[in-house]
Amino acid sequence: MKVDVKAAESWHEKYDQSQAEVTELRGQIEKLQQQLDWFAQQLRLANASRFAPSSEKTAAIMDQVSMFNEAEATADLELPEPPIDEVTPRRRKQKGKREKDFSELPVEQVIHELPEDQRVCPVCNGAMHAWGHDVLRRELVVIPAKYVVREHVQTAYACRHCEKTAVDNTVPMLKSTVPAALIPGSGVASPSLLAQILNHKYVLALPLNRQEEEFKRLGIALSRQTMANWVIAAHQKYFAELFNLLHAELLLNEILHADETTLQVLRENGRKAKDKSYVWLYSTSGDTRRPIVLYDYQPSRAGECASNFLNGFRGKLHTDGYEAYHCKLPPEIDVTGCWAHMRRYFTDTLKSLDKDIRAKTPSQTGLNYCDRLFALEKKYKKLELTAAERYEARLRESVPVANAYFAWAQKEYDQNPTPKCSFGEALTYAVNQKDWLMNVFSDGRLELSNNRAERCVRPFAVGRKNWLFCNTPSGAKASAAVYSIVETAKVNGLKPHEYLLFLLEHLPQGVPTQECLPWSDAVQALCR
Repeated sequence: MKVDVKAAESWHEKYDQSQAEVTELRGQIEKLQQQLDWFAQQLRLANASRFAPSSEKTAAIMDQVSMFNEAEATADLELPEPPIDEVTPRRRKQKGKREKDFSELPVEQVIHELPEDQRVCPVCNGAMHAWGHDVLRRELVVIPAKYVVREHVQTAYACRHCEKTAVDNTVPMLKSTVPAALIPGSGVASPSLLAQILNHKYVLALPLNRQEEEFKRLGIALSRQTMANWVIAAHQKYFAELFNLLHAELLLNEILHADETTLQVLRENGRKAKDKSYVWLYSTSGDTRRPIVLYDYQPSRAGECASNFLNGFRGKLHTDGYEAYHCKLPPEIDVTGCWAHMRRYFTDTLKSLDKDIRAKTPSQTGLNYCDRLFALEKKYKKLELTAAERYEARLRESVPVANAYFAWAQKEYDQNPTPKCSFGEALTYAVNQKDWLMNVFSDGRLELSNNRAERCVRPFAVGRKNWLFCNTPSGAKASAAVYSIVETAKVNGLKPHEYLLFLLEHLPQGVPTQECLPWSDAVQALCR
């Protein structure tokens, strides 16, 4: 039998070609399936962020710890067993709580009496007198703000004797001292008015256009442009120096937190109105005696912005995983990662999956590791450990958990090279951020997360939703400075409005800015 070699070779060639095409098509199908799964995950995640609760808390963190079968690692056998009433507390309404809440407010009594013609005894028709009073209810009454025009009148003094005896009609004159105007050339602006405007915008997130409308309803013509000019003028004359003093004090700390958020500035040279600008946030840590929160406006998110602002700082800096913090900061700044960001990757991944399969996925395992670390931190806080004691406890309990977590993450990363899926992004973050995340355990004063900075960013983000943008860089810098003042006032236990009023009343009269810092005795006595 004669075999057609050419036909056989042609058949084998076609077969190999078809097999290669099948392999290629299978690869394309697998790739498309991965893309389809990714889009499905993104849709579930978007729906979850839109409709589901925003809290990242799990059902019970301590239950997650028990999944590791190591309850003895977090138990403290030396603590006495709590009594039964502490194990099953029953919440009761505190007696006299409302009276205590209103104890510092002035009390105004309205005594209700019968008309004289009704004060007749029903038995003998004799006149009746007031025998006693009962307080039936207590109401909280609002007295609307009152606006008045205050005229500063200067008095001139002359000598009557010289008026009569002066040969050349030269009479000596004296004039009374008048306090300096808050903003020269704008006699309308008073410390109380500007303090209210600043408090409404930067504490209550009420933009200037809404304040303008409210002033109109009260019969006061005060435009948003005028108010904006006052804010910028107050920053340039008074707040800039205070900001610089707070900045210098901030750099003296050994541990700081940092974060950044977007801002739109409409009129900036060389940039389009739609270009993103940024406000960088810097905060002291929880162990400082003089807490400070500062906002710094910058036109970009480049690492040089943080490097320039932190020039002179030597210590540890809490940040998220943004690459600029890792490659653009000077070597004397030791960057520390955020486990809350690490944990968020797993919570977002679980939100993107069907509820039926979440508990069985590797993402749940990663979340369990993170929850165990946070449960340990919660225990350390409850025990009120010192920084040194927390450092030792972390080495003993937290570091082994973290090491086990990164070993698991590296193994999963090697077996699942799919960085474009949600779980792959979580593993990539874990592998790339390991060194900075482990830095948390190098000092007992460090915190497991950078949530302190995120909480400080929130007031700015809430205000931005209302006023949307800044018109000029000068306005952006002024807003950053005022936000710095009011948020620093909050963390120092001050009432923001009272502190703003204190600054606007004292700084124009020449009081040294050093004496107006939030922790000064005078400020604490009047504004706390």
